[in-house]
Amino acid sequence: MTVVEEQSGPEDAGEPDETKDQGPGSGEGAQDDGYTPSRRRLERERYKRTRARRATALAALSTLVTAAVLYLVVVSAPGWPRTKETFFDGRYAREALPKVLDGLWLNVRLLLVCGAAVLVLGMLIAVARTLRGPVFFPLRALAAAYTDFFRGLPLIINLMIVVLGVPALRLQGVTVDPVLLGGTALTLTYSAYVAEVFRAGIESVHPSQRAAARSLGLTNRQALRHVVLPQAVRRQVPPLLNDLVSLQKDTGLVSIGGAIDAVRAADIIVGRSLNYTPYIVAGLVFVALTIPMTRFTDWVTARMDRQRAQGGPL
Repeated sequence: MTVVEEQSGPEDAGEPDETKDQGPGSGEGAQDDGYTPSRRRLERERYKRTRARRATALAALSTLVTAAVLYLVVVSAPGWPRTKETFFDGRYAREALPKVLDGLWLNVRLLLVCGAAVLVLGMLIAVARTLRGPVFFPLRALAAAYTDFFRGLPLIINLMIVVLGVPALRLQGVTVDPVLLGGTALTLTYSAYVAEVFRAGIESVHPSQRAAARSLGLTNRQALRHVVLPQAVRRQVPPLLNDLVSLQKDTGLVSIGGAIDAVRAADIIVGRSLNYTPYIVAGLVFVALTIPMTRFTDWVTARMDRQRAQGGPL
């Protein structure tokens, strides 16, 4: 006992080992802080912070260099003075902005109304395409023909047919309002795309889910409503939001029928002044309106990916 006490003095016993992690309960400092990181761990974290700062600095530098190169290329072009005068005139921009914003309210209303109609009609078409049994074959065939036709037909041609062709028929009780007709054309086209999104979501639900619902006593309609559709819609939220972003931009096409929206308001000023700056203003307004929804779509997609990776609800 005396030999052991002489070999292990108080100096050696109280000297901590800096190369090892000290967990809770090891040493006097652990009783106060709970955990003392090792020197190697601190160096690793310091190295990660250094790399992060270096990557941020390189990204900022490369962005500045790229922007400077693009600016020099554009400004040094022979036709830049004339282009600047035609497309980036501040006087016409200040004149166009209030009128473009007034017309934008029509685009927002079209987005809200047509978006709701597209979701409802697209869901009905998707359900019709997934109905089982030979008795529903005509309904499935009509739904498939609808989606094939309107997905293949260019939107601008659909708008021309509806906005210009329907009034030419002179039907009793049928509106000739270009806003309503343009909204109808948008709904017809986008409901075909949304129907395919819903159908993909319905078919992605495993058949065992429907079988389990049927074994619990639910009818086919109840299983579709309470089990299949909630899972299908939840899985297809990101692509649905992407379609709504596209719809938000394409509401500007209703101007071909004479509706005074943001694009048409800019077109009126361009026709009077022969200066294209109002088009730039209208484009920037649409970009500013679209970016928040795009970022929200990215956030929803990332959130669902994290839940899927963690085994959470889909």
